[in-house]
Amino acid sequence: MDNPLVQPDPGLYIWTILTFLVLLTALAKFAWGPLLKALESRQATIRKSLDDAKLATEELARLQQESAQIVRQARVEAEAIISQSRTDAARLRDEMRQKAKAESDGIVKNAERQIQLETTRALEQIRHEAIDLSVAIASKIIQRNLSKEDNEKLIDEALRQVETRKH
Repeated sequence: MDNPLVQPDPGLYIWTILTFLVLLTALAKFAWGPLLKALESRQATIRKSLDDAKLATEELARLQQESAQIVRQARVEAEAIISQSRTDAARLRDEMRQKAKAESDGIVKNAERQIQLETTRALEQIRHEAIDLSVAIASKIIQRNLSKEDNEKLIDEALRQVETRKH
């Protein structure tokens, strides 16, 4: 025990304890308060940051739900628009078919009327030509066989018959 640092000295103990108490009092009075205030301020900042993060997370979840709802609604609206477009296209196609059929029916009826009219005209013309030809042939035959008076009677009679057929 020759080393003086290892030997117990009661005076050194007292001064060490006294220095520790003075230092502890000084620290408690001057450093402990500001240190606690700094820790409390840091704790409040962390708590506020956590609360803000929680609010931001809740807001993000709400916005995600809102955006999902908007996407669902947009899909529903798009499907409705597509369905309506298909319905409109089918209706328009049917209307166009009906219109084309009506137009073609009108054209066919008009053509049938034209054909009937032309047929009637042709038959009338053939009838007139046949009558004229018959009259010409008959007059040649009659001129050879009949007198002038008999010829006039036959012509008058033929004209009366033609007129009665017209009426």
